[in-house]
Amino acid sequence: MYIYYNYINNKNGDDMYYINNFFLYSFVGFILETIIQFIIKSKVNSGILYGPWTIVYGFGVIIILLLEKLVFSKKNYNKWVKRIFLFLSVAICLTLIELLGGILIEKIFHKTFWNYSKFKFNIGKYISLEISIIWTVLSIIFVYILKPLTDKIIKKIPNLITYILIILMVIDFTFTLINKIRLQ
Repeated sequence: MYIYYNYINNKNGDDMYYINNFFLYSFVGFILETIIQFIIKSKVNSGILYGPWTIVYGFGVIIILLLEKLVFSKKNYNKWVKRIFLFLSVAICLTLIELLGGILIEKIFHKTFWNYSKFKFNIGKYISLEISIIWTVLSIIFVYILKPLTDKIIKKIPNLITYILIILMVIDFTFTLINKIRLQ
């Protein structure tokens, strides 16, 4: 019983660290997008799912965390080389996530949530140098300022809460796909 209790109420938070980050930042992304869209368009429509999460942010944070772990595990490089490599690798990966996310959303759901065609340094409608730089700078702020603060909270989230969130997202994703298929 003790083992089951500790597994469900995970004391150290390591088992679900990446999943909890995914959920937290998908929710933060939803809030950010909702505020931006409300200010700019007076219309709220953040993400493809019904729930309060914009999953591209969650995937982005997971990539950032994995890159950070990879870069900072290299002991034979100085800290500035690590920081520059992290900056460049995050820029490339987040740009690819934005490109793939835009293409997949358009192909699967026949929607376009962002269009950078009007930006000076765009490459198609889903990526632009200007936006890539903004996301990369925000990612570095995340790594050095936000992550140390949120890690304390994330590591204390019981596994049971994470399981509930996983179930809710699976239900949300299922309903989204069912409605998409029904509308076609």
